[in-house]
Amino acid sequence: MLRAELYYRNIRGLVGDLLLISDGEYILEIKFCNDDKVINSDIPILLKTDRQLRQYFVRERQLFDIPLKPIGTDFQLSVWNELKKIPYGKTISYQELAHRVGNSNASRAVGNANGKNPIPIIIPCHRVIRKSGDLGDFGGGINIKRKLLELEGK
Repeated sequence: MLRAELYYRNIRGLVGDLLLISDGEYILEIKFCNDDKVINSDIPILLKTDRQLRQYFVRERQLFDIPLKPIGTDFQLSVWNELKKIPYGKTISYQELAHRVGNSNASRAVGNANGKNPIPIIIPCHRVIRKSGDLGDFGGGINIKRKLLELEGK
């Protein structure tokens, strides 16, 4: 099996350093980090993602139209697809997300899948909070989750 070439782009945004990773056609991952060792690529998908994220960070964009290819289990993919349906500026509970994927008793499994989301912000896992209203966890850290929700008016 041939491994596809990967392309990278570091950007700095409202939430700090982000590393975009693409296979040339799709965004595969967004990481909360800066990797000075990568060569920043100017391929169209990375430039488009960079531009749309910058627009989002200054409240000029609420929806993304980036081709995504997150890699995960069927269950994870179903959770990530439901995340994309949560509107800008809205939050739902882990329990509600579990209900939406067809198993109201799977809040913990949904939380785990949410935490493994490889394309945060664009697949808005930050919009899922605890039923109590507590923010819960976030792969980029709770302060970043808070900033993203504040940006969206929550």
